[in-house]
Formats: sequence, structure tokens, C-alpha cells
Amino acid sequence: MKPWLQLVFFTCILLIWHTEAEFFTSIGQMTDLIYAEKDLVQSLKEYIRAEENKLSQIKSWAEKMDALTSKSASDPEGYLAHPVNAYKLVKRLNTDWLELENLVLQDTTNGFIANLTIQRQFFPTEEDETGAAKALMRLQDTYKLDPETLSRGNLPGTKYRSYLTVGDCFGMGKTAYNDGDYYHTVLWMEQALKQHDEGEDTTVSKVEILDYLSYAVFQFGDLHRAMELTRRLISLDSTHDRAGSNLRYFEKLLEKEREEKEKSNKTTTTTEPVVQSGAYERPLDYLPERDIYEALCRGEGVKMTPRRQKRLFCRYHDGNRNPHLLIAPFKEEDEWDSPHIVRYYDVMSDEEIEKIKQLAKPRLARATVRDPKTGVLTVASYRVSKSSWLEEDDDPVVAKVNQRMQQITGLTVKTAELLQVANYGMGGQYEPHFDFSRRPFDSTLKSEGNRLATFLNYKDEPDAFKRLGTGNRVATFLNYMSDVEAGGATVFPDFGAAIWPKKGTAVFWYNLFRSGEGDYRTRHAACPVLVGCKWVSNKWFHERGNEFLRPCGRTEVD
Repeated sequence: MKPWLQLVFFTCILLIWHTEAEFFTSIGQMTDLIYAEKDLVQSLKEYIRAEENKLSQIKSWAEKMDALTSKSASDPEGYLAHPVNAYKLVKRLNTDWLELENLVLQDTTNGFIANLTIQRQFFPTEEDETGAAKALMRLQDTYKLDPETLSRGNLPGTKYRSYLTVGDCFGMGKTAYNDGDYYHTVLWMEQALKQHDEGEDTTVSKVEILDYLSYAVFQFGDLHRAMELTRRLISLDSTHDRAGSNLRYFEKLLEKEREEKEKSNKTTTTTEPVVQSGAYERPLDYLPERDIYEALCRGEGVKMTPRRQKRLFCRYHDGNRNPHLLIAPFKEEDEWDSPHIVRYYDVMSDEEIEKIKQLAKPRLARATVRDPKTGVLTVASYRVSKSSWLEEDDDPVVAKVNQRMQQITGLTVKTAELLQVANYGMGGQYEPHFDFSRRPFDSTLKSEGNRLATFLNYKDEPDAFKRLGTGNRVATFLNYMSDVEAGGATVFPDFGAAIWPKKGTAVFWYNLFRSGEGDYRTRHAACPVLVGCKWVSNKWFHERGNEFLRPCGRTEVD
């Protein structure tokens, strides 16, 4: 491709590809980076071939001139006695060497640099690198993986194994350090140091690693280990100013602690670290059900008892004798009894899934959440994915899928939201949340645990769907459009259920009781994707238009 055509091509791409792409939030869009990198490699190889051709010409000239000057230098006068030799010497120095100079100065990097400059506009940013590092840490925490496991690439279901170098581990630790996350700083700096001690070749020095590690350990109050690491640093670099001042500061703190213990008549004379063996506890965070949520993601703590299992059945579902489903009913399987969650099989064909993905991919944008205080849509670290919204006019397959969901559920799609398609990125997740608007809030639901946290977090939330005029989200229909090799389950922390993605299937549940009150048990989450690429689509049905399709019950919680 000619350079000017290439420039026009990439300029067109620039117009349709948003530069702040946040690649780490969507594996689907990250695949574009693979092709961009492959193109750069091809461009680099062309540059290398040009350089090799140039060097080959220079080498050939040098060899020819070496042989010639060896002969001429052995008898200069005799050599120049021949008038042709004299002429050629003058010509060489006046013309030929100038041509060689131009060859040496010839810049073969233009094509590669031009391509690189254009492609760089679409490269991941610092935010992407930070987001990717935090995603690995999220997987590490959720699935209880030690840094060694991640560094060696020992993950289930992986086809292409990869490793983290000392530099990679050091970069992970720096990201955590810059975020004030000393827990992960310690874990990753220790892994970097371990691989360094094992002799791995790297440009990162032990001094750099020990500098970060000793300070992070100090943040946990482990003075003894902080001093030990700092002394090791000084033994490697005695001129390190910060290490020397840190060591003196640590010694003063340790002496102060000893004096205070003596004054309080304590028998111990040494400072006891916060924990033993340099293992530090993960700090608590904002999510009250963190432990339950992550355990369910690992397949632990699922409360599927034999008694409950007996209440779950499989059947053919005809949508209450819907004419469209009488001949070809859907296979329906109970996933949970109360609240009732069902899975439908063969809801979308592979061809339909690929078409939906094809339509959605160019429109994918970072998924947002509604701020419970302001009602404004914003991005959040607890929702890592990209989504797009498809209308029926976009393609007949969208209308067909919408109609199918209406036939299965018996609810109308006229007041439902558009079909949302989501693709999860590195460690892609959506932490525990509700699909329905939690206002007005029933204060009688306050009790303990998750529901108390719900009240505290959402008591001031504005009515998110008031402006739509369609009422609250009465039900959720979730299509799984891919299999996931590891992780990526849909979990319900309140009652301990975990539902795993199966391509072509869909799960359905009601978010509201028949009375219109929210069913707070349906608080759910999308677990981080450990290995794989997760695609889903969903339809949220609303109250208006379904008053007679799903009439009120006799009690508030029917």
C-alpha cells in the first residue's frame, strides 16, 4: 500500500475509533490490538530488510575498497604511475565516497516510523495499563491465586500460556504502590525479588525492588522486616540516601516502642510484627458481602441442598400455550426455587450470536452505573465491561431475538429497554447490584447484612426510571452468548446461588414481587472472568404494559 493511501486509510479508522478506548474493559475490542501489533511487526520486518540491504551494499563497498587500498598503499607511487588509477582515485574521493555517504545517511525508518506514529493514536493508554494491572490483582483476590501462579501462567483452561517477568511483576507492584495499595505492593515486589534471586535476566535492579518493598512492609507496621529489607538494600547500594534515612527512622521508632513497653511494664523486649512470616491480611473494603460474593465466584458456599434440589425440575416451556411455541417449545430448567430462576436452552443460534456481536462491537462503550446520590450515569471500578444498545431497526435479527424473549416470558417488549450487549474485559466483572430502582425504600426491610448495607447505600437514591414513564424493571432476561473457560459466573450472594455461562442459553428472573415491591434477594453480580471472553445480552422488562400479563398477587410478597 502506498504511503499516502495508508495515511488516508488510518485517518478514516481514526474517525470511527475513539482514541480513549479503555481497551482493558473489553476483550472483544482488545482483539483489534492483536492485528495492530501484527501490522507493526510486518512494518518492522520491512524496515529490517531495508537496513540489511543497505548494510549489504556498504559491506560490499568496504570489502572492495579494502582490497584496493591494500594494494595501493603497498606502493603508492607505483600505483599512481598508471594514469587510470590516478583518475579513479580522484573520482572515488570526489564522487564515489559522496555516494557512499548518501547511502549511509539514507533514512530507511520513514515507513516504519510513519506507521508507528499513526498506530500509536490507537494504542492503550496509561489508564489501560493501570486497569489491566488492577484486573490481574482482582483475579488474584477473587480466585485466591498467589503471585507465583499468575506469574507462571498456571491458569485453568488456557490454550496459550504466558509468563510474567521480573519487570512485569515490578510494574504490578508499582501500580499498586501508586494507588496506595500496599497489600498488593508487597505481594508483587516479593515475587519480583524472588524471580530476581533465582537469576532471571532483567534490567530492574534489586535496589529498586527493595526500595518499594521495604516501605510497603513498613506501612503494615512490620518494623523488623522493614529494617531487614532496608539493610539488604544498603548492602547493595551504600550511597542510597533514602534508604539510610529510612533505616535511621525505623531504628528510632523501634527504640521508642521499646521504651514505651518498658514504661508499661511489658515483659517482651521486641516489637511483634502485625502478622508472622511477612504475610499480611487483605484490607477490608466497601463491599459488605465481599467474602460471600468471591466464595460463590470460586464455586464455594453454594447453598444447593438435597432438599432444594428435589424442588428443581426440567420441562418443555410453551409460554402458556403461545401459538409460536406449541410446536417448538423451549427446554426450561429450574436453577433456583425461591426466588424462582430458570434457564432456557437454545435461545440464540450461533449465527444470531455472531450477528449480534458484529452489530454491537463498533458501538461498544465503557459500561456505566447510576450514582445513587445524583442519579448521573458514570463509570465505576466495580463494573468492568463495555456495552452497546441495539434497536430493532438495526437488523432483523434484533427484532427476532426480542420477539423470542417476549414469547418465552409472556411479557411485552413494547415498554422494555433496548437490547443491551456487553463484553467483559480483563477480569471483567459487575459487583453485587440490583437491576431494579430501590425507591421508595421500604425501611421495614432493614435487618442485617446485605439488606442493611442496601439501606445505607441506597436510601437517598432518586427514582432511576421515573423519566421513562414505564415503571420499574420487573424482570431480567440474560442471554449468554459465549462459553467462559474459567470464572464469569452470575452469583446471588443473598441466597447463595451461582449460575455458570453456557453459550446459547438464557436465564430469567423477576426483580419485583407482583405487588411492585422490590425483591431484595435478587441482588446479583457478574464474577470476574478468569480465562476467556464473556459476551452477554440482556433485556429489562418494565412494569407498564404488563399489568394484566403479570397481575398483582394477594399478598405483598407474591
